[in-house]
Amino acid sequence: MVSGQTIGGTTEKTHRLRWWRVHDNGGVSSTLSFLLGSFMVLSSIGFLYTYMVYKNPIVNNNSLGCEEDSEGSWGIGVFYGDSPFSLKPIEAVSVRMNIWENTSAAWPVANPIVTCGSVTDSGFPSNFVADPFLYVEGDTLFLFFETKNSITMQGDIGVARSIDNGASWEQMGIALDEDWHLSYPYVFDYDGQIYMMPEGSKKGDLRLYRAVEFPLKWKLEKIILKRPLIDSFIMKYESRYWLFGSDHSRIGTKKNGELELWYSNTPLGPWKPHKKNPVYNTDKNSGARNGGRPFVYNGNVYRLGQDDGETYGKRVRVFKIEVLTPYKFRETEVDLGFEKPTKGRNAWNGARSHHLDVQQLRSGQWIAVSDGDRTPSGDLSRRYIVGCVLIVAAGSLVFLMGMLLGFVRCIVPLSWCPHNIKKRSDAFLVWERSNLLSSKLRQYCSRLNRLSSVLRCKMNPKTSLGRFAFVVILMGSIVLMCVGIGYIFGGSGGREPYVVDNHYSQFTLLAMTYDARLWNLKWYVQHYSQCPSVREIVVIWNKGTPPDPTEFHSAVPVRIRVEEKNSLNNRFKIDPLIKTKAVLELDDDIMMSCDYIERGFKVWRENPERLVGFYPRLVNGPGPLKYRAEKHARKWNGYNMILTGAAFMDHRMAFSRYWGEEAKAGRKVVDELFNCEDVLMNFLYANATSWGPSVEYVRPAWAFDTSKLSGVAISENTQSHYELRSKCLEKFTELYGGLSDRKVEFKRRKDGWDL
Repeated sequence: MVSGQTIGGTTEKTHRLRWWRVHDNGGVSSTLSFLLGSFMVLSSIGFLYTYMVYKNPIVNNNSLGCEEDSEGSWGIGVFYGDSPFSLKPIEAVSVRMNIWENTSAAWPVANPIVTCGSVTDSGFPSNFVADPFLYVEGDTLFLFFETKNSITMQGDIGVARSIDNGASWEQMGIALDEDWHLSYPYVFDYDGQIYMMPEGSKKGDLRLYRAVEFPLKWKLEKIILKRPLIDSFIMKYESRYWLFGSDHSRIGTKKNGELELWYSNTPLGPWKPHKKNPVYNTDKNSGARNGGRPFVYNGNVYRLGQDDGETYGKRVRVFKIEVLTPYKFRETEVDLGFEKPTKGRNAWNGARSHHLDVQQLRSGQWIAVSDGDRTPSGDLSRRYIVGCVLIVAAGSLVFLMGMLLGFVRCIVPLSWCPHNIKKRSDAFLVWERSNLLSSKLRQYCSRLNRLSSVLRCKMNPKTSLGRFAFVVILMGSIVLMCVGIGYIFGGSGGREPYVVDNHYSQFTLLAMTYDARLWNLKWYVQHYSQCPSVREIVVIWNKGTPPDPTEFHSAVPVRIRVEEKNSLNNRFKIDPLIKTKAVLELDDDIMMSCDYIERGFKVWRENPERLVGFYPRLVNGPGPLKYRAEKHARKWNGYNMILTGAAFMDHRMAFSRYWGEEAKAGRKVVDELFNCEDVLMNFLYANATSWGPSVEYVRPAWAFDTSKLSGVAISENTQSHYELRSKCLEKFTELYGGLSDRKVEFKRRKDGWDL
């Protein structure tokens, strides 16, 4: 049979090319046009969704640093305690450290204190910082750490300096940069010299460097072991110096579960191996791999080890060394007493922390530096794989939708089947004749191709069932595409706080409520306690039986402050138990994204003398003053009031103004009308500000009123509510002057958050 012979009215050539046939309009086949067009539309929707949901307008000024890295997004934090076993993060002891009013510490400072951003901004592009070691010189602290260069993609040793007990750090530069990866910069004193022993296992040996001009200039002193030891340290124990390190290059070594010991009379060697090396070669969660500098407390020596069981660098474990001789080694685990992060991926160290350096200061207080990451090991690779699988699944639904609509008539072109292959080797022909695989494959392809016809018959798009199936398939493909692209480009899912002058901080969340709104409050607390910068939630309980704080599912402490009188003035009551300078007054029926809460906090930290909030209003004339909704402010492109039901403020300054003698008449009006406490606060701020804006606006992408679900809205009659507030405007204008000259325009900030 020749290739041009007629088969059932068509030629074999026509039969083979039907699936790829070009239509009369000169375009590509309807199948390819549909598949490509649909996939492009879905991809566009997915990218638009990812951009809108995960967009972060504030990026590092140096685009070379802080890129998403397969190794993680490590940062470094500072901890203090009266002992190595009572360490607390710097945000928990800021007042005691006398850094409350230090504006460089960001009112007060919070961890992490060194990040890739702070290193990059100093001129040394970095993707992450980890493995911190302290060197104490009088009242000055030096911090040595691994910084992954985002250009060379290898680790260098960076150094920073602090003169305020670790509250703020000056980046000094790169202390050591070799042609191979460096990390774990163990720094110590010996015989009047300062030495550094970084990990450089890629070079295949263990090197000791001596400071020539501390802290930035170092000279190779000696190669002390020709072994690629990782995460090594040297310590003196009784009459000998001991070297602890792991060698993962040997055959049979269990990665992150191996530990070797060496001993010598001096740190310069020569080093002799322990008689039982490796002393550990076990599970990676055993803590065999070192996790920082050993420390001495109450006459005992403690070793820090990494638990790499669930993920690389999951946590640090502490072991008390009980026996250490050239022939024996024994240690037992003890509890470090470290507070575990409660916010998961919203905490800077919520997923893992694999390094700790603890030292005692001259004051007797203990200080520690630790690294942390908000994502587990391999998170970027996993997200990429899951995202690709979801996109392929979306493509499969597009193909199914094409079959339903009739654009896809052939699932497998018959020209792809073995019996249509023109050029086949003799071996292939023998294989085809010797078994039934070829004929079965042809039968399978033919049946598979009939599936599209069967599907169209059973689910005709013109029927209600067919239309329903089409809608379900379409929505499923859109969801899969959006989620898939979100996995790849949307980040880890954790919410990060915004940095100001390379520092982070925290605020207290205040909510005023009563017993009928308890349902709202529980949802509110559970959601906002996860926001990265929320330190504590204070509930101002105005009426009814207060709840037990243990009823709330909260990642931060919840304090119930029961008031004797049901008054809106309680919102701004002076509270000496508040531990942060910033408070967010937020009504318990407002729900919005943590990211927009963090944006508002960043703007307030840049303008701490202002009310910074999310609901703008404009009070203007001529004529009688009327309280109007946000639409009025938009019409006139400006605002001069921020509703304090959702606003950041300096509670010391704001609350003292509100309870001052000047505001006494205004507080009386608030009690009489049971309204307008937020209006009064705006007048007090404007009256105390001689020039410039007294308010600042941040626009949230969305905000949801939960009281509409429970039917306990405070202001159900909008018209009556607005009339009362109009009376307040007239009264407060008489008492404190007008607000018309305080107008602030929208769209004036570079961050674009006031659109």
